[in-house]
Amino acid sequence: MTTIRVQPVNDVKGPVEREDLLLNPPQKLLIAGGVLVAVVLFAYLLATQHISQSMLLGIGLLLGFTLFHARFGFTSAFRRMASVGNGQAMRSHMLMLGIAVTLFAPILAYGATFFGGPVAGYVSPVGVSLIVGAFVFGIGMQLGGGCASGTLYAIGGGRTVMFVTLAFFIVGATVGAYHLPFWTEEMPAFAPISLATSTGLGYGGAWLVSIALFGFIACITLIIEKKKKAPKMATLPTERGWKRIFRGSWPLFAAAIVLAVLNALTLLTRGTPWGITSAFALWGSKIASILGFDVASWGYWQGANASALEASIFTDSTTVLNLGVIIGAFVASAAGGLFKFTRVTVGNFAASVIGGLMMGYGARLAFGCNIGAYFGGIASFSLHGYIWGILALAGTFLALYLRPLFGLTVPKSNDSIC
Repeated sequence: MTTIRVQPVNDVKGPVEREDLLLNPPQKLLIAGGVLVAVVLFAYLLATQHISQSMLLGIGLLLGFTLFHARFGFTSAFRRMASVGNGQAMRSHMLMLGIAVTLFAPILAYGATFFGGPVAGYVSPVGVSLIVGAFVFGIGMQLGGGCASGTLYAIGGGRTVMFVTLAFFIVGATVGAYHLPFWTEEMPAFAPISLATSTGLGYGGAWLVSIALFGFIACITLIIEKKKKAPKMATLPTERGWKRIFRGSWPLFAAAIVLAVLNALTLLTRGTPWGITSAFALWGSKIASILGFDVASWGYWQGANASALEASIFTDSTTVLNLGVIIGAFVASAAGGLFKFTRVTVGNFAASVIGGLMMGYGARLAFGCNIGAYFGGIASFSLHGYIWGILALAGTFLALYLRPLFGLTVPKSNDSIC
């Protein structure tokens, strides 16, 4: 197949790392390897864990496959909005959230999983911890080159520097877990506020308010685009017809629909929405324990969390989802002939170290990342999800001034952007 080339654009790490703008012949050996790993892991989970873990691996694979194909970003969406006023990706977020609340409302109201267990959304306190954490995360994701989901699917696609981001994401999440009791117990905060259960609106009323808010935000992005004469997003290469499912880019709206449905399936399978960063805190804490730290005495690992430290990581549903996202993105990238390790510079290495630390620490303080707090929180009708989005956008504005210090690009008004 002839390689398809498109106009270079500015996104995660600048034009030097936009090898993913080529559509090449499928990397069949890599596809086979990714599928084999997925099958072996699925069989292992089926043999040793509850069937829900195998189901979650499948959901994770589909999440990673979808994220990569659409290059569905949260970091880049916030940066496009903040830098040049392009709101196309933000509107896809609103579509995703609209479908998510539509699916979450009856599930939360009914209150049971596929297996009869309880269901609970992500509804967290609103206070200093959330404000500081979300703002710090917003800065970190712009320096680290991706949010929590972006880090995982970029690793699956072979973006080398994102391994650095992930390593320090884990470190930051572990330190954040150690410090979390201070932020939650010593700093002021309001109790968790649900638009459905704390206001008397019920899930039907909360759904109506949510849909109205999403429509309002979408209209605001259109007004900003018109005022700033924002550039359009560049077109990524793709196949035609049914082959587009497996090779090339997906429309953002299609990915938004799929991600919302998969998050609802996650809620129905394990009883809580999709999340990512709690697993990073677990991985880091297990490593810290091996290195001699008395992790079991930390406030974060008391109570319901205590057993996770002693158990296998494969009993942790978030870990299984994360592994699925990485493998799914790897298979998707190989199917498009796009898997390739990329070069690391001093600038993007330093930015990834700082960004990873900030994202890990910020996610613990803010009760989640762009997935757990923003996507999962808003889908669960939690006020903290909206505040997370506002503060992360504020952190993005500051990060626009910091990115050039590390040699990272910032879209300009005359750029085509991706």
